[in-house]
Amino acid sequence: MALRFAYNTNGAANHRLADAIALIAEAGYDGIALTLDFQHLDPLEEGWVARTEALARELRSRRLGCVIETGARFLLDPRQKHEPTLLTPNPEGRARRVAFLQRAIDIGNILQAEAVSFWAGVPQPGVDRGEAGEWLLEGLAQVTDYATRHGVTPALEPEPGMLVETLDDWARLHPHLPGLTLALDLGHCLVTQEREPPAAVREFAAQIGTVAIEDMRRGDHTHLPFGEGDMDIPACLDALEAVGFARLVCVELSRESHRADRMIPQSLDWLRRCREGDAR
Repeated sequence: MALRFAYNTNGAANHRLADAIALIAEAGYDGIALTLDFQHLDPLEEGWVARTEALARELRSRRLGCVIETGARFLLDPRQKHEPTLLTPNPEGRARRVAFLQRAIDIGNILQAEAVSFWAGVPQPGVDRGEAGEWLLEGLAQVTDYATRHGVTPALEPEPGMLVETLDDWARLHPHLPGLTLALDLGHCLVTQEREPPAAVREFAAQIGTVAIEDMRRGDHTHLPFGEGDMDIPACLDALEAVGFARLVCVELSRESHRADRMIPQSLDWLRRCREGDAR
């Protein structure tokens, strides 16, 4: 089974969404990973339904699949990166994050997205981690139930520095939330150094809802273009093929928007050469 690749729009933040989609389609990708943000389908702005429906028509016309990403930095609070989260001490803040994720699921439903990806958040100073874990479970239950009722795959991403940081953290949650899948960012395995990325693919194959890929150095959470880090990309692709992963594999180069015009086609070319054995 041939792998299917997407490019994350957070790596094209200086382009209009329509222009970013055109670049992604013209390069030959199979889909987009849409990071909901003020410049790319603001989910909080009036008229979001009509814009989403128009986007659905555009993606269908280009035969592009879709994954929804929810990692926008200042969409909910212009003064605090990523806040509020599912761990915010203020109940109203946690409710705002849940409402945002439910809106992302609504958008995912309209776009027939393969998954909606999100993360736990970072506990604020002085917050008891046990109490934060209870808030997290409560919020995840609401989001997972909403996604299930709307026919959308919810996927939680272990993120370095957050309460759910490792694959083991995700695995401890899963028995409580069997409808929750894993958003596996292969580079994060190198940051936490808990598992080699190909081993993570094989171990969690049955639970993976979506995959992000990039290059990365061990212990350093910097998303890098392919060939600039320590990732054995060919081995990762081999593992994904071996487990029959059929969903989009999403290239995430969030620091490369200033040269997205080059990185979008170059990244897919690099991945294709990996499959041909020329990038090893």
